[in-house]
Amino acid sequence: MDIRQFRKLHQTVAPIVLLPLLVTVCTGVTYRIAKSWFGLSRDQVHWLMTLHEGEYLGQTLEPFYVLLNGLGVLWMLITGGIMVGQNISKSKWFRQFRQPSSEPASASSKPSSETHPSQE
Repeated sequence: MDIRQFRKLHQTVAPIVLLPLLVTVCTGVTYRIAKSWFGLSRDQVHWLMTLHEGEYLGQTLEPFYVLLNGLGVLWMLITGGIMVGQNISKSKWFRQFRQPSSEPASASSKPSSETHPSQE
């Protein structure tokens, strides 16, 4: 698949995935810091977990929220990783680490003037 197609797909999904991922990350980190560093009880910060896990959507939609959030993360990581890999492989920096080829195919197809011992 062409890098332009990956960029287009990545660009299309990113705005849809951004807000739910930001809510999940921010509430998850805030919950952990509030409990660990500030010593708040579980009851005091449960509202953060309600937002984090999508409990406000109800029992029917909560699993879909979690599933789509996870798939969104995977999608962005995979398409982003492919784009980064393609860009790195084309960069001058990466090419300096590649093994240079011994000789082009056209040079190796020259007829040899020397005869092989088995041909005598």
